[in-house]
Amino acid sequence: MHAEVKGGTMPVLEVTLNQGDEVITPHGELSWMSPNVTMSQTTSGGGGGGFLSGLKRAVGGGGLFMTKYASQSGTGFVAFASKVPGQIVPVDVGNGNGFLTHRHGWICGTPGVVASVGVQQSFRGGLWGGDGFILQKIEGQGRAWVELSGEVTTYTLAPGQTLLVHPGHVGLFQASVQFQMTKIPGIANKLFGGDGLMLVSLTGPGQIWLQSLPLPNLAHALSHYMTGERAEAGAAGGLVGGLLRG
Repeated sequence: MHAEVKGGTMPVLEVTLNQGDEVITPHGELSWMSPNVTMSQTTSGGGGGGFLSGLKRAVGGGGLFMTKYASQSGTGFVAFASKVPGQIVPVDVGNGNGFLTHRHGWICGTPGVVASVGVQQSFRGGLWGGDGFILQKIEGQGRAWVELSGEVTTYTLAPGQTLLVHPGHVGLFQASVQFQMTKIPGIANKLFGGDGLMLVSLTGPGQIWLQSLPLPNLAHALSHYMTGERAEAGAAGGLVGGLLRG
């Protein structure tokens, strides 16, 4: 198996599969593939766990079902395109080295990789609404690929060293890093409904990857324009309807 990240702003992960190689992805991640690659559906992926494992993965932001890609004959390839501008990061999982990533971070992995819910923290109000702060836990044995949005900054935290991070900027970190939700009362924040500013306290040892483009922030920035377009479309439709009735 050989994997290559192609492109810049909107990268594509292209995985070359030799006969007998397999790669597992959340349902619906496929972009394109060669015709000799076969697809099959499973609830457990390659890491076991069956239906219960699928439920835990779904809570963590992945799908209930997984898709397994394998080369039927000779060498084939399968490609997964990023959904937003950013980077695709490979990580090696195993020997006690697990990771936690944002809800939609995990793109695919080798069959021994298992994804489940890592943490779920509810917020009141704002764009986070009923979803809150959700992390996927990536563990097992093998290689996984994670999609991070915007530019990526990495830090290696020493034992006891702490960094306070806005939840949307938390992209990926090693499971050895301790995390805790911290609320700063009295600080109004448009994404949290004025209920105070929530930050994630990350404490080493371990490596963390921070992303510059939180998706809730992006959605909030675009919501004004989307609402305006809907209003304009409604006004135009009313005008056309009035002319036709007249």
